[in-house]
Amino acid sequence: MVKRMYGLLEKQFARIVREAERRTGNSGEIMLVQLEQRFDNAVYRLGIAPSRQSARQLVTHGHFMLNGRRVDIPSIALKPGDEFVVRPKSASNAYFKQLSADLANSSSQVRWLTFDAKKLSGKVTGLPAREDITEEIREQLIIEFYSR
Repeated sequence: MVKRMYGLLEKQFARIVREAERRTGNSGEIMLVQLEQRFDNAVYRLGIAPSRQSARQLVTHGHFMLNGRRVDIPSIALKPGDEFVVRPKSASNAYFKQLSADLANSSSQVRWLTFDAKKLSGKVTGLPAREDITEEIREQLIIEFYSR
């Protein structure tokens, strides 16, 4: 279920779980933080895209710049201090013009990200925490399954 929710293949998901098991701390929470730090997930969480799949498509089509460089890899892990912006050429697109108007009236519910709807730019202000993930996920069961 979590693989499908984040739009990952088995090999990608297994790699994230293995990496979480190697790090010190609660492996389940580390895994969820890694999933949340993906660039396509941040685009979805900020409301730039209506779904993770469409966020992945926006990133893959190269509509964003991350720290001043064009990005088309949705799995890039964001770090605190990273800044991203919709590319100027893409900002003139009808989708982003409408989005700017729609998001100007709403506020972001994500604590570890900030977003300026007028400039269509965002910044990573911290790391996601387990409390930031609203979906009902039993991460320890996932870790136990992949540990066998």
